[in-house]
Amino acid sequence: MVRNGIFANGEFYHVFNQGVDKRPIVTNIGDSNRFMESLVIFNRIEPVGNLRDILEAKEPNQSRRPLVNIICYCLNPNHFHFILEQVATNGVSEFLRRLTGGYSRYFNKIYKRRGALFQGAYKVKLVSDNDYLLHLSSYVNLNNQVHGLGQSGLIRSSWQEYISNANGICKKGIVLDQFKTLEEFRKFSLDNLVFMKSKRVDYKDLESE
Repeated sequence: MVRNGIFANGEFYHVFNQGVDKRPIVTNIGDSNRFMESLVIFNRIEPVGNLRDILEAKEPNQSRRPLVNIICYCLNPNHFHFILEQVATNGVSEFLRRLTGGYSRYFNKIYKRRGALFQGAYKVKLVSDNDYLLHLSSYVNLNNQVHGLGQSGLIRSSWQEYISNANGICKKGIVLDQFKTLEEFRKFSLDNLVFMKSKRVDYKDLESE
């Protein structure tokens, strides 16, 4: 785990959090869309300012300097996973503070609720080597399938962004550049999925703590 909440630029981190008592953090497609918008909006060194102005702007991220590079993500109905690379000092902690705080305010306002949405502080683990990074990318990209959640409209994952190599919010090169073809990457990931579902390979260390 990360000691004393200190993160280093250029290092990669696996981040996880879930709803209080494992309750839903997204309940409809509008929530999922807002969470995904928040990933982009709050990933900037500059002050965010008025959220409505940013959402309505034609080019809201034209001069954005990111706090982190998002390598992989998966948003499930009651929890999320990220692989993040810190690129600005305190970037991981600031990004997650803004994201969870901002999304919680949205959720509480929409559903007229009070109190915490997420289960305490996020959990984070340093990605200690390249082999771990590659296998962890399968776990995060395919996390909904690891948990048997299928393809619910509430779920958002970087898997499609990877297997199509489409432009999106992820910095995919650190993973994809290690494979000769997209099909090689796809096979590697799906083979990993089989192992993970059979629990011969397990990256649920953050979820079990």
